[in-house]
Amino acid sequence: MRTYFLKLINIIRTKSLETVLGFVKWIILGGIMGVLLGLIGTGFYYCIESAARFRDGNKWIIWLLPIGGAAIVSFYSALGCRNDRGTNLVLLAVRDNEKMGLNHTLSIFVASVITHLFGGSSGREGAALQIGGSIGSQLGRTFRLDEDDKRILTMCGMSAAFSALFNTPIAAAFFAMEVISVGIFHYSAIVACVISAITANEISSHLGVTSLSAEVIFPESNVGVYIKVLIFTILCALLSILFCVVMGIVSIGYKKIRNNTVRVMTGGLIVALLTFLVGTYDYNGAGGGIIASAFTEPAKPEAFVLKIVFTALTLCAGFKGGEIVPVFFVGATFGSLFADIMGLDCSLGASIGMIALFCGVTNCPIASLLLSIELFGSEGLIFFALACAVSYMLSGYRGLYSEQTILYSKTKTRFINKKIGNKDH
Repeated sequence: MRTYFLKLINIIRTKSLETVLGFVKWIILGGIMGVLLGLIGTGFYYCIESAARFRDGNKWIIWLLPIGGAAIVSFYSALGCRNDRGTNLVLLAVRDNEKMGLNHTLSIFVASVITHLFGGSSGREGAALQIGGSIGSQLGRTFRLDEDDKRILTMCGMSAAFSALFNTPIAAAFFAMEVISVGIFHYSAIVACVISAITANEISSHLGVTSLSAEVIFPESNVGVYIKVLIFTILCALLSILFCVVMGIVSIGYKKIRNNTVRVMTGGLIVALLTFLVGTYDYNGAGGGIIASAFTEPAKPEAFVLKIVFTALTLCAGFKGGEIVPVFFVGATFGSLFADIMGLDCSLGASIGMIALFCGVTNCPIASLLLSIELFGSEGLIFFALACAVSYMLSGYRGLYSEQTILYSKTKTRFINKKIGNKDH
């Protein structure tokens, strides 16, 4: 009896020691990643902002967008990233331990700045995920971590970079754990992701990085409001499908042009001509000003449609940045418009539209709900919960990231293990 008792004590001691050492390890590594990505993310933010300000003061530069595209292709080729897979490569780095390196960090950093400088319709979160993921992957190899720890450090980098740019550390941490394989959370990464996200956010905030700030007027809860929100979020789910379908169709069209340089220059020329035809620069760049105005007054009826078109024409051609800020633009303008039609305050519509569309295109309801709290406070939590639930279920098995896997059915308690990029759903 005493022998068994001693063995049990030794097992407990061993497991406890492993847990403590693992905890300390991820506190340290998470802090390192947070500091590193906080600084890099801040630098990236100011580069993007400087590029946008220069573009706003020199509207003619849009006609050089094709040249900017050619420069991106040449830069990627010089760094050995000819067949770049964008954010999908980050997902593969976590799931399958695909190798990413500092060449990916440098390429997406420079290419995103070029895209914003010359007027492509793009965001910055996709770049942030790639910057963070590539640095995490590289450091995992540098520190000679095992396969599991490399995955965790990659997620750690993703959450830190996302947090540094958007000042939403909790949503950033959970997004990194949720987006890879929908239906499960990689809870093994929770300490590393939370520590790195909080650290990066503190550093970037201290250095002046700001994110969306908007006041939302929430109505009193009643059956009529719930019905309106329900109808509205159904429309948002359908809009998320439309967004992904348009991205897919435009991508297929561009693939008919096999030469990468010709393809991106063609896309740049189309965007420049379209900008001239619509007579406004509202749909170039990220569009933060339009997002902010959608909270105070109803958006133009054509705004959300044109932003989808501009974004697809830009990113599918080979320009870089990300889709999420354009998604925020589309969701905010669509929400602002339809809230006014349905008798709701446009700020409520803009906020719900942003969150519902983000949920629909990323298939991440928990991260979306946390994002709503960090951006707009907890007062409207019940409306955002309804929006995330409806948008997640009705958006189907589509999404922005073709390598994302949905493990469980959205309508049944059934394991399906479907990849977004598959055509059989």
